[in-house]
Amino acid sequence: MMRLFSLLKTALLAVPLYALLLLLGTISLAWNMVAMLLQPVLPARLARPLGRATIALAYRWFWATASLTGMMRIDAECLDALRDERGLIFVANHPTMLDALLLVARLPRSACIMKADLMKNIFLGAGARLAHYIRNDSARAMVRLAVDDLRAGGQLVLFPEGTRTVEPPVNSFRPGVTLIAKLAQAPIQTVFIDTDSPYLGKGWPLWRVPPLPVVFKLRLGQRFAPEQDSNALLKQLEQYFRQNMEQRATDAQPACPSTPRAHTSF
Repeated sequence: MMRLFSLLKTALLAVPLYALLLLLGTISLAWNMVAMLLQPVLPARLARPLGRATIALAYRWFWATASLTGMMRIDAECLDALRDERGLIFVANHPTMLDALLLVARLPRSACIMKADLMKNIFLGAGARLAHYIRNDSARAMVRLAVDDLRAGGQLVLFPEGTRTVEPPVNSFRPGVTLIAKLAQAPIQTVFIDTDSPYLGKGWPLWRVPPLPVVFKLRLGQRFAPEQDSNALLKQLEQYFRQNMEQRATDAQPACPSTPRAHTSF
């Protein structure tokens, strides 16, 4: 009897949760249909800000809806103070499939580095191309485009683990972010995504209902200045994430400090 009750409860919770995912898919598909028409006719100077601002607005609306329904709780207000800062790289850990949406929703100037095959995705491709997001199929081109974007006053959202975390607290960092910082002379702002939910982490099937509500809290960490030795900075950055997240597991910290703390190398 208890198992039947548990299954019924799970089924009832699944309805609003997957209605949210359907809403997200519908929003993405609708905007991509519009972006497909706009991309051939809009010059880059108009397409880039329009594409990025629209994606940010759409995702922010999605998160607001998720919060109102009680399915999710999101605290990402710490990013708001940095939304207009030009030439800034945001580096975050990558626990779930939803992480990019969390950051981009609050950062309308930002570009993401995306897998090349996603640029052809019906739900993401046209919008990403209109926003001049950066594809990762060529490392040299990826670095060049990211540097050009930052020099032009854009922001970059990047997950140096390369994929969702499978070796807590973080996977080994892949090269790229500190080289981009060096070439663009752009500071790196660290962001920590805290969640106790396994939802949409690596290996979590989309159809499986998690414990609800799903909670995400974002924290600003230290800011790192670009360094000439980009490999050394990458190791320093990875070690900083490991130490902070291991400490976070044992010590309660404020979820969203209002201002970033300066790193000694900044």
